[in-house]
Amino acid sequence: MTIKAKRLRALTFAALALGASLSHAADKVTFQLDWLPGGDKAPIYVGLEQGYFADEDLDVTIASGRGSTDAITKLVTGQADVGLSDLVSLLVARAQDDVPVKGIYSVFSEAPHAFFTVKGSGIDSVKDVANKTIATSPFTSSNLFLPLLLDVNHVDEGSIKLVKTDPGALNPMLLTGRTDVVISWVTDTEKYRAMAKQAGKELNVMPWYDAGLAFYSTSVIASESFLKERPDVARRFVKAYAKAIQYTWAHPDESGQDVHNVVPEVDAETAAATIRSIRPLVYNNVSKAQGMGAFNPKRLGTTWEWTAKAQHIAVDSFDPEMAVDRSFMPES
Repeated sequence: MTIKAKRLRALTFAALALGASLSHAADKVTFQLDWLPGGDKAPIYVGLEQGYFADEDLDVTIASGRGSTDAITKLVTGQADVGLSDLVSLLVARAQDDVPVKGIYSVFSEAPHAFFTVKGSGIDSVKDVANKTIATSPFTSSNLFLPLLLDVNHVDEGSIKLVKTDPGALNPMLLTGRTDVVISWVTDTEKYRAMAKQAGKELNVMPWYDAGLAFYSTSVIASESFLKERPDVARRFVKAYAKAIQYTWAHPDESGQDVHNVVPEVDAETAAATIRSIRPLVYNNVSKAQGMGAFNPKRLGTTWEWTAKAQHIAVDSFDPEMAVDRSFMPES
């Protein structure tokens, strides 16, 4: 064989090898968080670190977010394929603007809204907040549901003093007695408890789902274009994400470390403690009865009814089934 022939043969083999490599390249997926990284977002990092996405031949990139509306917008504009959002925000966006985004997997089958008080304050139930000062962030969606919660528990909204302040000031206000109650999310429990411990105090956390306000919350959402153009990729993503959820709550310490490995500024122990504290949002009577990730038609309808009331939208003006697609759920 001549030198020229050998070179041609080598180039041919190289081209074939390159072609084979390209044909088996992992499918790229951009995942949009609905907020900053932390233990409550652990499954996406667990999926990376434990190889669940790689097992499904997926190359996943994670983008931080600034709220559910931001996440939905990123999907609408094509900056991301799939992500996280409060289902309430998606229902409103679908009802008002018919955004081309759908929920495909329920993560929190209970909502994280909660009252935080100091133990020993005498405020142990929603009924006890009557005639009290309540501090909240001006941006949280909890504010929309507060009047409904008070009404369900027969508390006169006019009896409370609602103070809106910077989110970072909420816990210090509670611990120094400048407010009786703070509105926050269960996902903030460990952060709040750590500060309370330093002040020599203990917190009492009262989730609103225990007080009559029960509905779906954080969900995996995806753009309709992604679902239509790459349905197999979407199914493989949900399959891997579901495995990551199971691992996360079966192994909170390892999962907290997985979050830290990908995002070093997140403390592994804090992430693990957060994972433990929010287990009731993921594993509860709803997920047990209806199945992990499922959007039960009746509960979906109830979620929309609460949302419509909170947003002063006619309940019959929108069918919440238009906001979800169950065809991407992994097999049982």
